[in-house]
Order: sequence, then C-alpha cells, then structure tokens
Amino acid sequence: MANRDNFKKGSVEMLLLHLLQIEDLYGYQLSQLIHQHSNGILKIPEGSMYPTLYRLLDKGYITDYKKQVGKRLTRVYYHLEPQGQEYLSELLDDYTKVTEGIQLLLSYRGDDGGTQK
Repeated sequence: MANRDNFKKGSVEMLLLHLLQIEDLYGYQLSQLIHQHSNGILKIPEGSMYPTLYRLLDKGYITDYKKQVGKRLTRVYYHLEPQGQEYLSELLDDYTKVTEGIQLLLSYRGDDGGTQK
C-alpha cells in the first residue's frame, strides 16, 4: 500500500487538472470523482488534495471562485486556466513516456543476448 501511495503523490496534480479540464469543480467533488472513476482504487485525502490545489493556484494553473449554494452554504470552485491546460499536456506527455519506459523494462526477459545501445 505504501508503494501505491508514493505513486499517487506524483499523480495528484495530473488527476486534478484532468478533471478540471472537463468542468469547474469544488474540492469534495474532485475527491469523489477520483474515487468513483478509479473504481475505488484511488482515494486522495484532503490533506494531500488541498495543498496540491493551493500550489496549482499559486502557479496560476487554476483559479478559484466562490458560489452560493442555498441560503447559507458557499462552495469554492476551481477553474482550469490556459496555463494549466499547457501544464497538464506536459504532465500527460511525461506520464506517457514514463509508463512506456516502465512497460518496456517490465517486458525485458534477458533474452536479447546483451545490452542494447
């Protein structure tokens, strides 16, 4: 489980930005969608999610705004900015390259007669 947690920490930004490219969402929605659409495999605790959202805000990748819901409840929604879309593209490109490299390495069986150059 600890290994899965380490892997998730590096993926949180990518997952949050991906969901925000679909629509503006508030924190609880983000955590629920990640849990729900990963079939319960991924769960991002608030202690990880909000610091990540604040970092993304500080970098200008997302913005936030408050929206009144009902008489007393106000929610903070997050919105993906163009800079954030560019950053997401970079993250997805890196993710694709890394997972491709991992798959290639995991498929290696030592039968190539030596090292490749």
